[in-house]
Amino acid sequence: MADKLPRNWLVMRLSALGDVTLTTGVLDHLHRTRGWKFHFLTKRSFAPALAGHPAIDKLVLPEAKSLNGTAWLSARKELARTYKGWGLLDLHGTLRSRLLGVVWDGPVRRYPKFSFSRRLYGLTGSAWARERLEALNVPQRYALAVETEPPARELLRPRIWLSDEELEGGLRILEGMGSSGPVCALHPYATHAGKRWPAGHWKELISLLNGQGWQCVIIGSSQEPLFTDDTPRGVSDLTNSTDIRQTCALLSHCGALVSNDSGPMHLGTAVGTRVVALFGPTTKTWGFFPFGERDTVLEVDLPCRPCSLHGGRGCRRGERCMREINPQDVLRAVQKN
Repeated sequence: MADKLPRNWLVMRLSALGDVTLTTGVLDHLHRTRGWKFHFLTKRSFAPALAGHPAIDKLVLPEAKSLNGTAWLSARKELARTYKGWGLLDLHGTLRSRLLGVVWDGPVRRYPKFSFSRRLYGLTGSAWARERLEALNVPQRYALAVETEPPARELLRPRIWLSDEELEGGLRILEGMGSSGPVCALHPYATHAGKRWPAGHWKELISLLNGQGWQCVIIGSSQEPLFTDDTPRGVSDLTNSTDIRQTCALLSHCGALVSNDSGPMHLGTAVGTRVVALFGPTTKTWGFFPFGERDTVLEVDLPCRPCSLHGGRGCRRGERCMREINPQDVLRAVQKN
């Protein structure tokens, strides 16, 4: 089957940052093993994560208004005409991407979302569903859009390609902090409030890290920064100050990244930084655990986990899953070689 497929593909994955980042290793694998090349349809805000990728020849960045309603019905036909004979690699699997597949003039390959297994596990805690879901992470599921067997996880690790100039820029940011010791990046933010480690825990961790000679730098974007007044000594707060490429360059020079389950967590893995990830309402079954060789996941074993796919539901248990992750345990994970 593989030799009958085209060498050129339009990839579709619109959101979110972490999901888009997790496609990078898969596309690199298909480029290296099959010689395939790609155009990538995504939202403009996530395009920087794909810049410089050797398998991606073009980023297709539609206007937001063209993705909805009748405007998308027209836009999808134009895409089908433009890419006639190409393959469509649907790594989104939503109604929007399926509507594009209906008019596509070429092979369409769509990744398995394991929707039934996810719902079954979420509703019943089924051991069968859990085993099936935990056997494959999200990049492996992406790969199954075209592969008959899932490649090994290490072959699909996400990667961000940074230029020498970008790397030098990240180093200058760290040098400007005036630190002579190791630097630990902290990402205390997440789209959903239930996935955020408590602010007091972050501040305690900063104190512990400073006591062990670590300089801390806060990254990410948020309308509710961790510090609203003066930043304490030993901390550089870059909240809302760096874009995706600058964040990646900065992370590449850090000794570790501590992060909630979020897009920047995957950016850390993609640039080879050791990640300490804090997971609460979401779990390994959903397939988003970081999987770099030195990455660590900290979580609390509670029968109510996972409570939702994205951690967006309100919690009646006081968000124990996040509160009970101990800052001392995070410190030990950061210091682990």
